[in-house]
Amino acid sequence: MTQLEAAKRGEITGAMRRVAEDENVTPEKVLEAVARGHAVIPLNPAHANARPAGVGRLFSTKVNANLGRSTTRSGKGDELDKLQVALAAGADFVMDLSVGPDLASIRQGMLDASPAPLGTVPVYETVSRLEDDVPVMDPDLLLRVIAEQAEQGVDFMTLHAGLLRRHVDLAMGRVMGIVSRGGAIMAEWMSRHDAENPLYTRWDEVMEILAKHDVTVSLGDGLRPGCLADASDAAQFGELDVLGDLVRRCRERGVQVMVEGPGHVPFNQIQMNMERQRRVCDGAPFYVLGPVVTDIAPGYDHITSCVGATAAAVYGASLLCYVTPSEHLGLPDSEDVHQGMIAYRIAAHAGDVARGLPGARDRDDAMSRARMAFDWEAQFKLALDPEHARARWFRTRAAEGAATDDHCSMCGKEFCAMRTSKRIRSGGKRE
Repeated sequence: MTQLEAAKRGEITGAMRRVAEDENVTPEKVLEAVARGHAVIPLNPAHANARPAGVGRLFSTKVNANLGRSTTRSGKGDELDKLQVALAAGADFVMDLSVGPDLASIRQGMLDASPAPLGTVPVYETVSRLEDDVPVMDPDLLLRVIAEQAEQGVDFMTLHAGLLRRHVDLAMGRVMGIVSRGGAIMAEWMSRHDAENPLYTRWDEVMEILAKHDVTVSLGDGLRPGCLADASDAAQFGELDVLGDLVRRCRERGVQVMVEGPGHVPFNQIQMNMERQRRVCDGAPFYVLGPVVTDIAPGYDHITSCVGATAAAVYGASLLCYVTPSEHLGLPDSEDVHQGMIAYRIAAHAGDVARGLPGARDRDDAMSRARMAFDWEAQFKLALDPEHARARWFRTRAAEGAATDDHCSMCGKEFCAMRTSKRIRSGGKRE
């Protein structure tokens, strides 16, 4: 049985119990959320060392790290190094977006090394196997790739099944057209063959494969906006309406499903986008990329996007896909992966605090007490990036040429407001 089928039968699985323990909720609440389709636990039984992780508004906001080589850069060893960097920085999920040859071997290495659930985009491998260009893609090959990846142990798959033939012309009127790699592949195939999306027309066959291996569907937003000018348009929302229907079909078949979202969105449109998705897709967990809230900061898009990701987490998103400083510029290296992960853990945590998730602020309060006590070691342990915080502190400490355990170099000892507060509390006595 899939986790969804078990939940519908009222059976609490081991994965549900583990998620309940991690999230400090009851197993019964996890079961109810999974049964309603408001939470998913992507966990393919063939991924032997995977740790169950829940995605949904009942739980803390999760972060996914996109990894994978391009046709021009990186290799198997590099991506395994990046995987370890992402996991060390707190990635809850990872995706292998590799293209090119030998993909099954690369994916197996990542499955073996990752306790975090692993996702893929099967159309990438499908096209990578072709000797010709995209228009000759065989839909039968696409389904075979989905089956092979499911058998190998992939926990969740991005499938661009909601982008239909009628949506393509709408997207071609945009400033940037289609920016989703998978979405562009499917759109070109449909245009050249004057045929409907084979993932959509053969969706029942796809679900049979995924149900057999309990692979979670991540319904891809092939028409996500790639710039602010294209946000919240007819193409984006036309696809979203189809995704809502596919959510219903997945649930009826017992297949776990979450929905992917934009993209580049002005900040003032984020709440509307999150609420619209929840309504159209009946509360299915929302998995968003960013959103990126301005288009003019290449090299800093981990910042422009985590601003939007924080709002997304507050208003409806359950899983945030990180963006690195290399976004729009090139394939990220290990340092980019680290920076992207830390930025998004900040966004996820800030979102959880803002929506009042029980216990979310405990760490912040502990940090405040440690700061007031000038307990530097406690501050480092509580920090999202302990080594970075420690290194910055030592740098300023060394510049002063003396120990500064009871103040920092921002104000100095004489002007330290916290030292002043302590004097006020003690009746004005100087230390």
